[in-house]
Amino acid sequence: MTAGLQGSLMVDVAGTWLTAEDRQLLRQPEVGGLIIFARNIEHPRQVRELSAAIRAIRPDLLLAVDQEGGRVQRLRQGFVRLPAMRAIADNPNAEYLAGQCGWIMATEVLAVGLDLSFAPVLDLDFQRSAVVGTRSFEGDPERAALLAGAFIRGMNSAGMAATGKHFPGHGWAEADSHVAIPVDERSLDEIRANDLVPFARLSKQLAAVMPAHVIYPQVDSQPAGFSRRWLQDILRGELQFDGVIFSDDLSMAGAHVVGDAASRIEAALTAGCDMGLVCNDRAAAELALSAVQRLKVKPSERIARMRGQSYANTEYRQDPRWLTAVGALKDAQLID
Repeated sequence: MTAGLQGSLMVDVAGTWLTAEDRQLLRQPEVGGLIIFARNIEHPRQVRELSAAIRAIRPDLLLAVDQEGGRVQRLRQGFVRLPAMRAIADNPNAEYLAGQCGWIMATEVLAVGLDLSFAPVLDLDFQRSAVVGTRSFEGDPERAALLAGAFIRGMNSAGMAATGKHFPGHGWAEADSHVAIPVDERSLDEIRANDLVPFARLSKQLAAVMPAHVIYPQVDSQPAGFSRRWLQDILRGELQFDGVIFSDDLSMAGAHVVGDAASRIEAALTAGCDMGLVCNDRAAAELALSAVQRLKVKPSERIARMRGQSYANTEYRQDPRWLTAVGALKDAQLID
Protein backbone atom coordinates (compact mmCIF):
# COMPACT_ATOMS: atom_id res chain seq x y z
CA MET A 1 0.00 0.00 0.00
CA THR A 2 2.88 2.39 0.74
CA ALA A 3 5.14 1.52 -2.22
CA GLY A 4 5.95 4.61 -4.25
CA LEU A 5 4.13 6.81 -1.72
CA GLN A 6 4.67 10.55 -2.10
CA GLY A 7 4.33 13.22 0.51
CA SER A 8 5.97 15.23 3.27
CA LEU A 9 5.31 16.97 6.58
CA MET A 10 4.42 20.54 7.48
CA VAL A 11 5.39 21.41 11.05
CA ASP A 12 5.50 24.46 13.31
CA VAL A 13 7.79 26.09 15.88
CA ALA A 14 7.06 27.39 19.36
CA GLY A 15 8.45 30.94 19.37
CA THR A 16 9.38 34.05 17.42
CA TRP A 17 12.88 32.72 16.63
CA LEU A 18 14.35 29.29 15.91
CA THR A 19 15.85 27.07 18.60
CA ALA A 20 18.61 24.53 17.92
CA GLU A 21 15.93 21.81 18.11
CA ASP A 22 13.81 23.64 15.52
CA ARG A 23 16.79 23.91 13.17
CA GLN A 24 17.48 20.21 13.47
CA LEU A 25 13.84 19.37 12.69
CA LEU A 26 13.76 21.69 9.65
CA ARG A 27 16.90 20.10 8.21
CA GLN A 28 15.10 16.77 7.80
CA PRO A 29 14.32 16.31 4.07
CA GLU A 30 10.94 14.75 4.91
CA VAL A 31 9.86 18.12 6.37
CA GLY A 32 8.54 20.09 3.40
CA GLY A 33 6.80 23.02 5.04
CA LEU A 34 6.33 25.17 8.12
CA ILE A 35 3.19 27.00 9.26
CA ILE A 36 3.34 30.00 11.59
CA PHE A 37 0.76 30.89 14.23
CA ALA A 38 -0.01 34.01 16.30
CA ARG A 39 2.58 32.96 18.89
CA ASN A 40 5.32 33.21 16.23
CA ILE A 41 4.41 36.77 15.26
CA GLU A 42 5.30 40.16 16.76
CA HIS A 43 5.35 42.57 13.80
CA PRO A 44 6.18 42.51 10.07
CA ARG A 45 9.96 42.97 10.42
CA GLN A 46 10.23 40.11 12.93
CA VAL A 47 8.23 37.78 10.64
CA ARG A 48 10.52 38.69 7.72
CA GLU A 49 13.54 37.85 9.90
CA LEU A 50 12.01 34.53 10.97
CA SER A 51 11.23 33.67 7.32
CA ALA A 52 14.81 34.54 6.34
CA ALA A 53 16.22 32.40 9.18
CA ILE A 54 14.12 29.43 8.02
CA ARG A 55 15.13 29.90 4.38
CA ALA A 56 18.81 30.08 5.39
CA ILE A 57 18.43 26.48 6.59
CA ARG A 58 16.01 25.23 3.92
CA PRO A 59 15.48 27.56 0.94
CA ASP A 60 12.98 25.05 -0.52
CA LEU A 61 10.69 24.94 2.52
CA LEU A 62 7.08 26.03 1.97
CA LEU A 63 6.09 28.72 4.49
CA ALA A 64 2.40 29.08 5.32
CA VAL A 65 -0.04 30.92 7.58
CA ASP A 66 -3.81 31.07 8.12
CA GLN A 67 -4.69 34.62 7.06
CA GLU A 68 -8.31 34.31 5.95
CA GLY A 69 -9.65 37.54 7.43
CA GLY A 70 -12.20 37.97 10.21
CA ARG A 71 -11.45 35.87 13.26
CA VAL A 72 -8.89 33.68 11.47
CA GLN A 73 -6.05 36.14 10.97
CA ARG A 74 -2.66 35.37 12.51
CA LEU A 75 -0.80 38.44 11.17
CA ARG A 76 -2.32 41.41 12.98
CA GLN A 77 0.02 44.12 14.30
CA GLY A 78 1.17 46.14 11.30
CA PHE A 79 -1.21 44.34 8.90
CA VAL A 80 -4.65 45.23 7.55
CA ARG A 81 -7.39 43.75 9.74
CA LEU A 82 -9.29 42.03 6.96
CA PRO A 83 -13.06 41.50 7.18
CA ALA A 84 -14.73 38.12 7.53
CA MET A 85 -15.65 36.81 4.09
CA ARG A 86 -19.36 36.87 4.92
CA ALA A 87 -19.15 40.65 5.43
CA ILE A 88 -17.91 41.04 1.85
CA ALA A 89 -20.87 39.08 0.46
CA ASP A 90 -23.35 41.58 1.89
CA ASN A 91 -22.08 44.39 -0.42
CA PRO A 92 -23.57 45.22 -3.85
CA ASN A 93 -20.09 45.18 -5.44
CA ALA A 94 -19.05 42.08 -3.49
CA GLU A 95 -17.16 40.45 -6.37
CA TYR A 96 -14.88 43.48 -6.84
CA LEU A 97 -14.29 43.78 -3.07
CA ALA A 98 -13.49 40.05 -2.77
CA GLY A 99 -10.80 40.49 -5.43
CA GLN A 100 -9.28 43.49 -3.66
CA CYS A 101 -9.35 41.64 -0.35
CA GLY A 102 -7.55 38.62 -1.84
CA TRP A 103 -4.89 40.89 -3.34
CA ILE A 104 -4.27 42.80 -0.07
CA MET A 105 -4.03 39.59 1.95
CA ALA A 106 -1.61 37.94 -0.48
CA THR A 107 0.53 41.08 -0.87
CA GLU A 108 1.03 41.41 2.90
CA VAL A 109 1.73 37.71 3.45
CA LEU A 110 4.26 37.58 0.60
CA ALA A 111 5.94 40.78 1.85
CA VAL A 112 7.01 39.04 5.09
CA GLY A 113 8.61 36.18 3.15
CA LEU A 114 5.82 33.61 3.45
CA ASP A 115 4.55 31.64 0.44
CA LEU A 116 0.87 31.22 1.12
CA SER A 117 -2.16 31.62 3.29
CA PHE A 118 -4.50 28.64 3.44
CA ALA A 119 -7.40 30.48 1.79
CA PRO A 120 -10.14 30.84 0.71
CA VAL A 121 -12.76 28.96 2.73
CA LEU A 122 -15.20 27.30 0.27
CA ASP A 123 -17.47 25.86 2.95
CA LEU A 124 -21.11 26.93 2.68
CA ASP A 125 -22.81 28.72 5.55
CA PHE A 126 -25.89 26.65 6.41
CA GLN A 127 -26.19 28.52 9.75
CA ARG A 128 -25.26 25.24 11.47
CA SER A 129 -21.50 25.15 11.96
CA ALA A 130 -20.07 27.62 14.49
CA VAL A 131 -16.52 26.85 13.35
CA VAL A 132 -17.39 27.88 9.76
CA GLY A 133 -19.93 30.68 10.30
CA THR A 134 -18.73 34.03 8.91
CA ARG A 135 -15.57 32.45 7.47
CA SER A 136 -17.85 31.34 4.63
CA PHE A 137 -18.69 33.69 1.77
CA GLU A 138 -22.25 32.46 1.37
CA GLY A 139 -24.82 29.72 1.85
CA ASP A 140 -25.61 29.76 -1.86
CA PRO A 141 -23.09 27.52 -3.67
CA GLU A 142 -22.99 29.43 -6.98
CA ARG A 143 -22.51 32.79 -5.30
CA ALA A 144 -19.91 31.34 -2.92
CA ALA A 145 -18.02 30.06 -5.98
CA LEU A 146 -18.30 33.45 -7.71
CA LEU A 147 -16.92 35.41 -4.73
CA ALA A 148 -14.23 32.87 -3.90
CA GLY A 149 -13.18 32.95 -7.58
CA ALA A 150 -12.72 36.73 -7.37
CA PHE A 151 -10.74 36.37 -4.11
CA ILE A 152 -8.50 33.76 -5.80
CA ARG A 153 -7.88 36.04 -8.80
CA GLY A 154 -6.78 38.75 -6.36
CA MET A 155 -4.42 36.34 -4.62
CA ASN A 156 -3.02 35.11 -7.93
CA SER A 157 -2.39 38.64 -9.22
CA ALA A 158 -0.27 39.31 -6.12
CA GLY A 159 1.71 36.12 -6.80
CA MET A 160 0.08 33.65 -4.38
CA ALA A 161 -1.45 30.24 -5.13
CA ALA A 162 -4.86 29.52 -3.58
CA THR A 163 -5.94 26.67 -1.30
CA GLY A 164 -9.66 25.85 -1.11
CA LYS A 165 -10.90 24.40 2.16
CA HIS A 166 -12.44 22.26 3.67
CA PHE A 167 -13.25 19.67 0.98
CA PRO A 168 -15.96 18.45 0.43
CA GLY A 169 -17.54 21.01 2.81
CA HIS A 170 -17.60 21.53 6.60
CA GLY A 171 -20.66 23.78 6.68
CA TRP A 172 -23.32 21.18 7.52
CA ALA A 173 -21.50 19.28 10.29
CA GLU A 174 -22.12 21.05 13.57
CA ALA A 175 -19.21 19.75 15.67
CA ASP A 176 -15.86 21.56 15.60
CA SER A 177 -13.19 19.21 14.21
CA HIS A 178 -10.55 20.94 16.38
CA VAL A 179 -12.12 19.33 19.46
CA ALA A 180 -14.51 16.62 18.17
CA ILE A 181 -15.14 14.27 15.26
CA PRO A 182 -17.89 15.88 13.16
CA VAL A 183 -20.31 13.73 11.15
CA ASP A 184 -22.33 14.82 8.11
CA GLU A 185 -25.11 12.29 7.46
CA ARG A 186 -26.21 13.64 4.07
CA SER A 187 -26.09 11.64 0.85
CA LEU A 188 -23.40 12.12 -1.78
CA ASP A 189 -26.07 13.49 -4.15
CA GLU A 190 -27.03 16.18 -1.66
CA ILE A 191 -23.39 17.12 -1.01
CA ARG A 192 -22.74 17.17 -4.78
CA ALA A 193 -25.68 19.50 -5.37
CA ASN A 194 -24.47 21.97 -2.73
CA ASP A 195 -21.09 21.80 -1.00
CA LEU A 196 -19.13 20.38 -3.93
CA VAL A 197 -20.24 23.16 -6.30
CA PRO A 198 -17.55 25.72 -5.32
CA PHE A 199 -14.83 23.04 -5.51
CA ALA A 200 -16.09 21.87 -8.90
CA ARG A 201 -16.41 25.41 -10.32
CA LEU A 202 -12.94 26.40 -9.08
CA SER A 203 -11.04 23.13 -9.55
CA LYS A 204 -8.86 24.67 -12.28
CA GLN A 205 -8.21 27.91 -10.35
CA LEU A 206 -7.25 26.21 -7.09
CA ALA A 207 -3.61 25.24 -6.75
CA ALA A 208 -4.41 23.25 -3.59
CA VAL A 209 -7.27 21.80 -1.58
CA MET A 210 -7.47 21.00 2.13
CA PRO A 211 -9.94 18.24 3.09
CA ALA A 212 -12.17 18.39 6.16
CA HIS A 213 -11.77 16.23 9.26
CA VAL A 214 -15.43 15.29 8.84
CA ILE A 215 -16.94 11.81 8.38
CA TYR A 216 -19.60 11.49 5.69
CA PRO A 217 -20.86 7.99 6.55
CA GLN A 218 -23.05 7.65 3.45
CA VAL A 219 -19.88 8.02 1.34
CA ASP A 220 -17.05 6.57 3.47
CA SER A 221 -16.45 5.56 7.09
CA GLN A 222 -13.20 7.59 7.22
CA PRO A 223 -12.91 11.39 7.53
CA ALA A 224 -12.44 12.98 4.09
CA GLY A 225 -8.72 13.61 4.65
CA PHE A 226 -8.09 9.87 5.11
CA SER A 227 -10.48 8.71 2.39
CA ARG A 228 -9.34 7.47 -1.00
CA ARG A 229 -12.99 7.63 -2.06
CA TRP A 230 -13.09 11.39 -1.45
CA LEU A 231 -9.55 12.29 -2.48
CA GLN A 232 -8.91 9.89 -5.37
CA ASP A 233 -12.32 8.97 -6.81
CA ILE A 234 -14.15 12.27 -6.30
CA LEU A 235 -11.56 15.10 -6.02
CA ARG A 236 -8.96 13.74 -8.46
CA GLY A 237 -11.36 11.66 -10.59
CA GLU A 238 -14.72 13.43 -10.80
CA LEU A 239 -13.50 17.01 -10.32
CA GLN A 240 -10.29 16.46 -12.34
CA PHE A 241 -8.25 18.26 -9.67
CA ASP A 242 -4.50 17.98 -10.21
CA GLY A 243 -3.23 20.38 -7.53
CA VAL A 244 -1.76 19.83 -4.08
CA ILE A 245 -3.80 18.15 -1.34
CA PHE A 246 -2.81 19.40 2.15
CA SER A 247 -4.20 17.53 5.13
CA ASP A 248 -5.82 19.70 7.78
CA ASP A 249 -3.89 19.66 11.07
CA LEU A 250 -3.45 16.00 12.02
CA SER A 251 -3.25 16.99 15.71
CA MET A 252 -6.92 18.06 15.67
CA ALA A 253 -9.43 15.84 17.47
CA GLY A 254 -11.18 15.09 14.19
CA ALA A 255 -8.06 13.25 13.01
CA HIS A 256 -7.66 11.04 16.10
CA VAL A 257 -10.09 8.47 14.72
CA VAL A 258 -7.19 6.73 12.94
CA GLY A 259 -4.79 6.48 15.88
CA ASP A 260 -1.51 8.16 16.85
CA ALA A 261 0.43 10.72 14.79
CA ALA A 262 2.37 8.01 12.93
CA SER A 263 -0.89 6.28 11.92
CA ARG A 264 -2.45 9.61 10.96
CA ILE A 265 0.33 10.75 8.64
CA GLU A 266 0.50 7.32 7.00
CA ALA A 267 -3.30 7.28 6.52
CA ALA A 268 -3.32 10.82 5.08
CA LEU A 269 -0.50 10.17 2.61
CA THR A 270 -1.89 6.78 1.62
CA ALA A 271 -5.30 8.36 0.92
CA GLY A 272 -3.65 10.87 -1.40
CA CYS A 273 -2.49 13.92 0.60
CA ASP A 274 0.70 15.50 -0.73
CA MET A 275 1.59 17.12 2.59
CA GLY A 276 0.41 16.37 6.12
CA LEU A 277 0.25 19.10 8.76
CA VAL A 278 1.17 18.19 12.35
CA CYS A 279 0.90 21.31 14.52
CA ASN A 280 0.99 22.40 18.16
CA ASP A 281 2.51 19.12 19.33
CA ARG A 282 6.26 18.63 18.79
CA ALA A 283 6.23 15.05 20.10
CA ALA A 284 3.52 14.18 17.56
CA ALA A 285 5.48 15.92 14.78
CA GLU A 286 8.58 13.86 15.63
CA LEU A 287 6.50 10.66 15.70
CA ALA A 288 5.02 11.54 12.30
CA LEU A 289 8.51 12.34 10.96
CA SER A 290 9.84 8.96 12.06
CA ALA A 291 6.86 7.30 10.29
CA VAL A 292 7.55 9.19 7.05
CA GLN A 293 11.23 8.26 7.28
CA ARG A 294 10.37 4.61 7.89
CA LEU A 295 8.01 4.58 4.90
CA LYS A 296 10.75 6.08 2.68
CA VAL A 297 8.24 8.57 1.31
CA LYS A 298 9.38 10.84 -1.54
CA PRO A 299 8.28 14.51 -1.58
CA SER A 300 5.47 15.33 -4.00
CA GLU A 301 6.55 17.30 -7.06
CA ARG A 302 3.28 19.25 -6.87
CA ILE A 303 4.45 21.18 -3.79
CA ALA A 304 6.73 23.50 -5.80
CA ARG A 305 3.59 25.02 -7.39
CA MET A 306 2.68 26.58 -4.03
CA ARG A 307 5.77 28.78 -3.69
CA GLY A 308 5.22 32.53 -3.71
CA GLN A 309 5.78 33.90 -7.20
CA SER A 310 7.17 37.18 -5.89
CA TYR A 311 7.95 38.23 -2.35
CA ALA A 312 6.42 41.69 -2.60
CA ASN A 313 8.39 44.85 -2.05
CA THR A 314 8.18 45.89 1.60
CA GLU A 315 7.21 49.37 0.37
CA TYR A 316 3.96 48.02 -1.09
CA ARG A 317 1.90 50.59 0.84
CA GLN A 318 3.13 53.26 -1.60
CA ASP A 319 1.80 51.28 -4.57
CA PRO A 320 -1.20 52.99 -6.25
CA ARG A 321 -2.95 49.61 -6.41
CA TRP A 322 -2.59 49.29 -2.65
CA LEU A 323 -4.16 52.71 -2.09
CA THR A 324 -7.04 51.81 -4.43
CA ALA A 325 -7.68 48.42 -2.79
CA VAL A 326 -7.56 49.72 0.78
CA GLY A 327 -9.70 52.71 -0.21
CA ALA A 328 -12.36 50.42 -1.69
CA LEU A 329 -12.56 48.32 1.50
CA LYS A 330 -12.73 51.49 3.64
CA ASP A 331 -15.48 52.97 1.48
CA ALA A 332 -17.47 49.75 1.92
CA GLN A 333 -16.84 50.04 5.69
CA LEU A 334 -15.18 46.62 5.69
CA ILE A 335 -12.00 47.93 7.35
CA ASP A 336 -11.23 50.92 9.57
